[in-house]
Amino acid sequence: MSGILDSVNQRTQLVGQNRLELLTFRLNRRQRYGINVFKVKEVLQCPKLTSMPHLHPFVKGVAYIRGQTILVIDMSLATGGRPVDDVSNCFIIISEFNRSVQGFLVSAVERIVNINWEAILPPPKGAGRNNYLTAVTEIENELVEILDVEKILDQISPVDTRLSSELLDEISLITPTVKTVLVADDSMVARKQVQRAIESIGCNCICVKDGKEALRTLQMMAKNGSIYDQLALVISDIEMPEMDGYTLTAAIRNDPALKDLHVILHTSLSGVFNQAMVERVGANAFIPKFNPDELGRAVKNAMTTVTAVSVSS
Repeated sequence: MSGILDSVNQRTQLVGQNRLELLTFRLNRRQRYGINVFKVKEVLQCPKLTSMPHLHPFVKGVAYIRGQTILVIDMSLATGGRPVDDVSNCFIIISEFNRSVQGFLVSAVERIVNINWEAILPPPKGAGRNNYLTAVTEIENELVEILDVEKILDQISPVDTRLSSELLDEISLITPTVKTVLVADDSMVARKQVQRAIESIGCNCICVKDGKEALRTLQMMAKNGSIYDQLALVISDIEMPEMDGYTLTAAIRNDPALKDLHVILHTSLSGVFNQAMVERVGANAFIPKFNPDELGRAVKNAMTTVTAVSVSS
């Protein structure tokens, strides 16, 4: 138990320092890629894969690992490259995204690098595979690409963004004084998912691509008057180029003009560390992606609170 607690404490020290640990790997091509270690459950030599009918073309097969049946996705094919023909020398990165476990088939796994989020930059406009990237960085004078895994997974199994009729009925009974929500997420697919869910309950969305842009937008809004008369809440991803969601939340809490904003961290990250990190930076709620009713209910609760505070003042 003490070892687990030490690990939690060690990793929460990254919060406020805007840092992450990146596992680097390669596909069929020479290009180097990275994935946040928090999303990785384990890495292993590719086991025997079983083919099944009606699988998505990106899915190489199914592996039975530690009592669990896991889809194995050919990441080279999914990102526009050649399919993997021989899996015998390949590896699987077992990861957890959006409450599901899947395996990413890769050619080689390298090492873990500790890096500052400020060194993680948005992909250059016009890049060849820009639609599959959320960010890029440089390690040892080599470009490392960070893939938009949420887009790949959405192509394989699209997310339903519709809210239940019961929740929509509940939300229709409240009349918030402010109906605008700021959404920060580096994945275009994730932004659209959140936006559709939020707009379905009659709210407006301001969408930005990373924490730095979110903070700049909030500070500009605050110069035009009270932020609480303009914005109901902030919904932020955690993993974002230049400034992550934890650092964004901490910056909001440290700004006198923004400090009482309601902040929901909405992320594909899972694991035992998140609650400790959320409490450390002072976010109001943490919601794993993507359940539209959970997100809608959190927004309803936030708007009910904001409306009540506004009426009392």
